[in-house]
This record gives sequence, C-alpha cells and structure tokens, in this order.
Amino acid sequence: MSTCRLAVAAFLIALVPHRMMLTCAAAPVPVYVSGEDGYHTFRIPAIIATKKGTLLAFCEGRKAGRGDAGDIDLLLKRSSDGGKTWSRQAVIWDDASNTCGNPCPVVDEATGTIWLLLTWNRGDDPESTIKAGTSNDTRRVFVSNSTDDGATWAKPADITTSAKVKDWLWYATGPGVGIQMREGRHKGRMVIPCDHSVAGGAFHSHSIHSDDGGKTWVLGGAIRPDVNECQAVELPGGRLMMNLRNYSKEKPRRRAIAYSDDGGASWGEVTYDDVLVEPICQASLIRLYGAEAATKAGTLVFLNPGSAKREAMTLRTSIDGGKTWRASSVLFKGHAAYSGMVELPGGVVGCFYECGGKHPYERIVFERVRIDSSGGISRLDPVTPPN
Repeated sequence: MSTCRLAVAAFLIALVPHRMMLTCAAAPVPVYVSGEDGYHTFRIPAIIATKKGTLLAFCEGRKAGRGDAGDIDLLLKRSSDGGKTWSRQAVIWDDASNTCGNPCPVVDEATGTIWLLLTWNRGDDPESTIKAGTSNDTRRVFVSNSTDDGATWAKPADITTSAKVKDWLWYATGPGVGIQMREGRHKGRMVIPCDHSVAGGAFHSHSIHSDDGGKTWVLGGAIRPDVNECQAVELPGGRLMMNLRNYSKEKPRRRAIAYSDDGGASWGEVTYDDVLVEPICQASLIRLYGAEAATKAGTLVFLNPGSAKREAMTLRTSIDGGKTWRASSVLFKGHAAYSGMVELPGGVVGCFYECGGKHPYERIVFERVRIDSSGGISRLDPVTPPN
C-alpha cells in the first residue's frame, strides 16, 4: 500500500470565511455535487453529530467515474449550525490511486472521540475479482479517529486481522453509522454494522464492536443468508435490531430484520418486513432519544428508496420499536439511492441522501424533517425537483 496522505490540519471551520461556505435558506442543501472540487462523482453518504453538536457529513469522492473501484478518496464537510451551512471539502484519506471508503462513524459519548471505520482495496482490484478470490490484494478494514470535533483525523490503522475472517472476500463497514449502546450489560459498547462475501459469491452481514473506547475492535456475530449492507439500532432494554439489504429470492424487495440479545455477539434468525419495500439498496435507520419525539417503546426513523427501483426516497416512522410503521413521506420522487440520518434538537432529523434528475448519483443533499411524539412527519426543507 502506498503512503497515506492525510488531511491532518487541512481545514478548521473557524478559519473558513462565511462567504466561502455552502449556504441554503429554506431548501435542502446540496452538500456534494458531482463534477465539483476535482471529483467525477460523490457517493456513499454518512452523517453524525459530535458531542458539541457539529455535524460531520462523510462521503466517497470518486475521481474517474461512478464505479465502486479505482481512485476513491474519503471526504468530509462539517456544519456548526445544524446543516444550514457547510465547510469546504476536506480529504480525510487519499491513498494515491487506491479505494478508500465505506465510512461508518460512531461517537464515544464518554470521551467525545469520533471513531471512523473504513475499508480499503487496491484501485486496480474491482469488486468482481475480490469476490472471486483472484484480486492482487484483499479488502482491508481500517479505523481512524478525531479528538477535536472532526477538525483533524488520525492516520487510519489496519484492523483487518481482528475484524475479518481470513476466508472472507469482499468486506464493507456500514455504510452509514455505528451506535453506542445505552442500556443493559453491554452499556458503552460501540457497534458497527458490516457485511462480507464468501466463496461462491454469497453475501452475509455481521457486526464488529469495541468495549474499550475504540482501542480494540473485535468480530461479533454473522447474519445469513442473502443479506448485505445494514444498520443497527438499540431498542429499549438493550436489544439490538439490525435492518438489512435483502437478496432473498423467496422474499424479494423487502428489508430483512435480525435481532441480538447479547450486544451483537450473535444474531438471530432473519425475518422480513413487508412494509419496508426496497430495490436492493442501502438504507438508513436511527432511533430518536430527544424528548420531543422519543417514545418508551422506541421511536425509529427509516429512510430508503421505497420502491422496486432506486427512486422515491421515502421516510417512515415507528413509535413501537419497528413492529409497525405509522407514517411515511416521500422526500424526493425522482432517482435516489443511499442515505444517512442524524438526530438534531427539537425532534428534527437531518436526512442526507443521494438523488438526481437523470440518475441517483448527481448530488448528495441535506434535508431537515421534524418528527413528533406520535410519529408524524413535517418537512422543513422540501426538495425542488431538478431541471
């Protein structure tokens, strides 16, 4: 692997003049727009709030095209005003012509440290050769961290040996966010949702976790069969729910669900949610904790292209921990794909998603939506359809 070029002090929000920031008053903010800032396409959004309330919006910057392989950098923009304005783009990880991506951040509430789980592969190793076991190198797992509210980042450290089984081929962290458990005997554990492939091409999901504040990461349980990119939430009482991209031919175009009662060390049988329609695509899921929207049974917010195609970015809410889905709202009717979400003060959720007029990967936008304690959805920044 070539030497990583890190943007250790590439930006500080306090030094960026206001006129240089991306702004938007009463509409969604186009945070990343394909073709800008030296990148052909921006993909794979992830967003999280720091303990100080700063929003960190990650994505992959793809130099040569929309594809998943090649020269891909890990990028970040920050917002200190709830997503109204965003900093200049910063490069967290640029490893020459190699692929650096799949951001999955989590905040350690005890220390405020932001941990960022990532994956890497050689730029000349497409996914097809990695899955076939004929690639020049393997897919590797890395972790970086920031102790200054996301302004600077540590050099990514390789944790492949502790986070990946030797005969696994493809591997992805997230994409999306990790969680830190708040209840039960595993309180404080940071859990990262992941997926992998095995010989023969089958995809499975799994989790990794840390019980020592991010110093070490270990494998949790695997979830199979025929599942892929996933997101985890903690339900009341410390139970984990994993919501998964689904390849099942018997139960197609529906999200898969699995539960863990031991903090992700093992996962139960896969079931399917007939309400959560999907086009076989990544989705995002968070639990709300703020007093304005949270319920004792667990208020969940789910976001994905709610269609058999990658279109119709749809937000759904549940006030009973995902047993039923009470309300839904189509945020963007056109082409749409991957997404991330973050809880903001006042019952507001920030939705960070891919969308476009001709294809889903034209831009990544940020939109605010208010959720009330009954699960009702009020849009604050309705999207204007592209020309």
